[in-house]
Amino acid sequence: MFLYLLLQVNSKSIWVFAMQIARIKLTGKDPKQLDDVCREIKDLAEKIGVPVSGPIPMPTKKLRVPVMKTPCGDGMHRGGGGGNWEHWEMRIHKRMLDVGANERVMRQITRIRMPADVNMEIELRD
Repeated sequence: MFLYLLLQVNSKSIWVFAMQIARIKLTGKDPKQLDDVCREIKDLAEKIGVPVSGPIPMPTKKLRVPVMKTPCGDGMHRGGGGGNWEHWEMRIHKRMLDVGANERVMRQITRIRMPADVNMEIELRD
């Protein structure tokens, strides 16, 4: 779907072509891989000549899991069990890009090779 806007400039009406925007959200565990994919998308969009903004780093989600060190629970009742827990953490990094939704650009973006840990969501906006 294409959009045309009517603008008033110096008492003249001008029809201007407005392109849809594709909001691309990338998530993954490794921030270096995310930055590499963002750089590929941005280079591709600039080469074709569509407007692109970003990448915008979004807040990192930290998933924490407390785990007991021993499977039998030994030490729970001796001294309060102070050192029996380990804390594991996995961080999910996020990036966001806004790209002009040209058909050629969208086809090229979907053909980019994604690492296994990187997830991409594309949402079309007006």
